[in-house]
Amino acid sequence: MDITVTGEGSVLVAPDTLRLHAGVEVRRASAGEAFAAARAAAARLGEALRQAGTAPEDLSTAELSLGPEYESYPKVSAYRAAQGLQVVVRDVSRGDHVIDTVVGVGEEARLHGVAFEVAEPGQALAEARVRAFRQAAAKAAQYAELAGRPLGRVVRVEEVAGAPPVPMRQMAQTLAAESDASISPGRQSLTVQVKLGYEFA
Repeated sequence: MDITVTGEGSVLVAPDTLRLHAGVEVRRASAGEAFAAARAAAARLGEALRQAGTAPEDLSTAELSLGPEYESYPKVSAYRAAQGLQVVVRDVSRGDHVIDTVVGVGEEARLHGVAFEVAEPGQALAEARVRAFRQAAAKAAQYAELAGRPLGRVVRVEEVAGAPPVPMRQMAQTLAAESDASISPGRQSLTVQVKLGYEFA
């Protein structure tokens, strides 16, 4: 006879990496013109970002599209072409500078959103595992006491996939108040869930 319990541990961390989704979009009378214009605008955007200090390996194509826009079907009014770019910014304090660089490319530039990440979450996850294990162990001890049985050794440990990182907005507001930055990383909660199996002694 044994007892199975679960525990959860979370650690708040400040993201240190920004992932910016940007790109270019153009409309032209023909598909060929639209595609060529989008490729040229994307090349200007990539070069501007490299000149601003972004490493080539931190730039990757995230979208490529071309299609007609209809005035009234089947009459085509124009062709729309877009090329997206994912930019990894390894210093979040440079976020505004990188965004300004994208906007400075011209009217073709588009911003599609940002995401913050923790580049090296290993230490925080290790602490979250400690907290999860301790919580599960405390539960097991309580259940054993309630059952009137002495708790034996751990016979099974299973890490359960936890929830994705959750932004914590209270710090985001504080950081925004302390600086002129238009974006703020806030904090993320890194969570680990563990399942423990114990024998009764």
